[in-house]
Amino acid sequence: MPTPRYALVAYLRNPIGQFVQRLRGELHPNLPHMAAHLTILPPRTLRDTEASAIATLEEICSHYEPFEVSLAEVETFIPITPTVFIRVGHAAFRMRELHDRLNIGALATPEDWPYMPHLTIAKMDNEVLAQQAYYTARHRWAEFEGTRCVEVKQLSFVREEQVNCWVDLAGFSLGSSLVPSPKL
Repeated sequence: MPTPRYALVAYLRNPIGQFVQRLRGELHPNLPHMAAHLTILPPRTLRDTEASAIATLEEICSHYEPFEVSLAEVETFIPITPTVFIRVGHAAFRMRELHDRLNIGALATPEDWPYMPHLTIAKMDNEVLAQQAYYTARHRWAEFEGTRCVEVKQLSFVREEQVNCWVDLAGFSLGSSLVPSPKL
């Protein structure tokens, strides 16, 4: 890989994340996947250094309060790409707003497609496999009994080391940390 790509994600280390990872293993067992996540900034090359990008992320994330989104229905990006995903429903505008605020400076890039808040289940090899995965995922998601709400409060800046192999570079908490007042 000549030029590395970077992304900003919110990992889902909860029952929804576990559900998606099990489903990925069932639908596309041969493909290594990044942990289940919501993408805030889709893959991109940087216009400046990693250090500059990290500084931008630290500054903006510290002023953006955590928020909750709910996950809606299973959908696909067919015919554009054979990807199956869960659409972010309630409060998707918060993810769009954060995306827009962070798509500046070293991180700025024109997106290949309009930004759509979602949780990727699997990118399949072709449309036929994606349609099959879509029906299976839709059925499994309908059976999921846990909460469909996700709190977005921790973000991870990641770099693609090899195709489909991403490593964490830095983590960011949304919002400012409040230091308790000393007792008098």
